Amino acid sequence: MRPRTILYTGKGGVGKTSVAACTARRSAAAGLRTLVISTDPAHSLSESLSAELGGEPVQVSDRLWGQEVKAQEEMERHWSGVQEWLGELLQERGVDRISAEELTVPPGMDELFSLLRLQAHNQSEQWDTIVVDCAPTGETLRLLSFPDVARWWIDKVFPFEKQILAAARPIARSLLDISLPSQAVFGDMERLSQNLIAMNEILRDREHCTIRLVMNPDKMVIGEAMRTFTYLNLYGYLTDAVIVNRLFPAGVGEYFAAWRRVQEEHLELVHSAFAPVPVLCAPYFEQEVVGPGMLDRLADALFEGLDPTAVLHDAITQELEVDDDGARLRLALPFASKGAVSLKKIGLELIVGVDGQKRTIMLPPALAAFRPTKATFEDGALEVRFNGRE
Repeated sequence: MRPRTILYTGKGGVGKTSVAACTARRSAAAGLRTLVISTDPAHSLSESLSAELGGEPVQVSDRLWGQEVKAQEEMERHWSGVQEWLGELLQERGVDRISAEELTVPPGMDELFSLLRLQAHNQSEQWDTIVVDCAPTGETLRLLSFPDVARWWIDKVFPFEKQILAAARPIARSLLDISLPSQAVFGDMERLSQNLIAMNEILRDREHCTIRLVMNPDKMVIGEAMRTFTYLNLYGYLTDAVIVNRLFPAGVGEYFAAWRRVQEEHLELVHSAFAPVPVLCAPYFEQEVVGPGMLDRLADALFEGLDPTAVLHDAITQELEVDDDGARLRLALPFASKGAVSLKKIGLELIVGVDGQKRTIMLPPALAAFRPTKATFEDGALEVRFNGRE
C-alpha cells in the first residue's frame, strides 16, 4: 500500500518548510512512521527541525525521519551519460569546461531529479507518511506532467536506438562534424522517461497523494499561488488544502492595524479563488518558527480539530482541457443558480460572479488571446468554452 504523501509548494519565503516540518511532527506524534524530505536546492529543513540532516533519511525523533536531497548526487545518478556527451560536444565548440558543465543541466532538472527520490520512497514500504518540502515554485510539478511524451520516446525511439545510432553515426561525423549520443545517453533518457511515468502515477493517486499551496496574505504571492493552482488542476493533481501563513492577529496594535485590514481583504480573495478547497490559517508568531516547540505551536494553529494527514478535500474543483481550438473550463458551483452567474475575462483572469460575490480564476498563458464564447450551467457546474482570437 502506498504511503500518504503530501507535497507543499509555494513562493520562496512564505514559510513552506516550517509548514512541512510541523505536519511531519504531527504525523509522527500520531504514531505514523513519517519521512519529511526537502527537494529545495536551498535547504532549510535542518534549521527548521533543529537537526542535522543529510542526503539519506536521518532519524530526528520517535517515528520521524528527515532528509535533504542532494541535487548533485541525484544528477550524477540519473544524468551522467547525458552530461558527459553534452559537455564534450560543447567543449569541442570552444566552450570552456566549467561553462560546458553548467550548460549540460537544463533549468529545473536538478529539482526534478531531487523530486524523483519520492518514487523510491513510495516503493520502499518503509513509511506511513511522506511530507515533501518542494522547491519554491510549481515549475518542478509541471515538468512531471508530460507522461505522454515519455511514453512516445519509450514506444517509438528506444526500441530502435541501436539501429538509429549505427546508421546515423558515420553520416553525422562526416557531414555535420558532431558525435551522436552513446547508448549510455539513451539509457539516461529511457530511465528518466520511465521515472516520469511512475511519478505521474504517484501524483495522480488522489486517495494517497495531494498537494498543498502555502502563501502569505500578500497580493503578488496570492497571484502566483492562483496560477500554480490552475496548472495543478490542468494536469489533474489534487490540491486538498491552502495554507495562509503569517496573518497579523487581532489586537496587533495601531502601527500594524492598516496591514491587518489589507490582509483581511486579501484573505477574502483567497477564500473566493480557491473555494471549496479548505483554507487553513496561521498567525504571525512573536518569534521565528524554529525547533520542536514552535513547530508544534504552528501545527496547533493550522490543524486545530483536523488530522493533517487526512485528505482534506477530495475533488478537483476546476477542470481545464486545452485543445487546438481553445479550451473548456468546468467549475463546480454547487449552490449557485443559473440566473445568478456572470462572466468577465480580463487578460488571464476569468472573473465569475455569483449572487454579487466574485471569484477570480487564473488562466494559463496559452489562453491569453482567446475569449469565452459559450457558457452553460448544469448540475451545479459552470462550463465555459474558449475559442476564437480576441
